[in-house]
Amino acid sequence: MDLFAVLAAERQSLADELDTLDPAAWARPSLCAGWSNHVVAAHLNMPWTVRPPAFVLGLVSARGSIDRAIDRFARQTADRLDPQACVDLLRANATSRRTPPGLGPEAPLADLVVHGADILHPLGRSRSVSPQALRSALTFVTSRKAVLGFGARSISDLTVEATDIDLRLGSGPALVSGSALALCGALLGRADHLSDLTGDGVSRLRSG
Repeated sequence: MDLFAVLAAERQSLADELDTLDPAAWARPSLCAGWSNHVVAAHLNMPWTVRPPAFVLGLVSARGSIDRAIDRFARQTADRLDPQACVDLLRANATSRRTPPGLGPEAPLADLVVHGADILHPLGRSRSVSPQALRSALTFVTSRKAVLGFGARSISDLTVEATDIDLRLGSGPALVSGSALALCGALLGRADHLSDLTGDGVSRLRSG
């Protein structure tokens, strides 16, 4: 499976969906804490708007905090680009193969899948995400790399079961089941997705 091709298709699909949002939707809060939908869309363009040297300088300025550096870059991009420009740029760069250092396409693919839901879920909307993208995203979100570098919750005490793509990960004593998208969101701290999950592991996710 060519994950870069999957990533390109998902970027195109999300851009098409975002094209249908009304202007007022862009200022509304997303599921990504502290970010409006506009800022999330700006962040999705980070792979081609922030070059590695600039990111290193931003990281130094943020005193080593990756989260703080990413937040600043996202807000700066949103200040420069209006929502439509963010969508157009996402579509224009759909085939980009730039990835974070040491990571492959699974990282930006998971980022895209989760942040797409961050925008659409509070608006009562959704889009069809391919099974390949969901499988890759959930596998990455449950990995050690995601725990260490992206703030994902460890599943060391959980067994995670995606009910829509036949995927089961982990070997912990507490089971949590639901759609792959809801599982990804919940493991990355989106509490709104917890109501879409079942199993005795849900209470563990609620408590952190």
